[in-house]
Amino acid sequence: MKINLNNREATFEVTDLTIAEVISTCNFTYKRLVVRLNGKVVRSEDHEITRVNDGDKLEVIHLMAGG
Repeated sequence: MKINLNNREATFEVTDLTIAEVISTCNFTYKRLVVRLNGKVVRSEDHEITRVNDGDKLEVIHLMAGG
C-alpha cells in the first residue's frame, strides 16, 4: 500500500492499516499529535478504528510547546 505521509510517499507491505498502526510503525512517539486524513482532522480516540487506504493523504503533526 502506498500513501502520502507528511508530503512524502510511504509504502507499507500490508494493505489494511489503522492510523494507530501507521503511527506505531513510523515511530511517532510524541504524546500530542494532530492527525489529518485526506484533509479532515481525526480525533485521537478514533485512531484505532480509522482505516488508511491506498492513495490516502495522512498528516501526522506533533505539537510542541516552549517558552
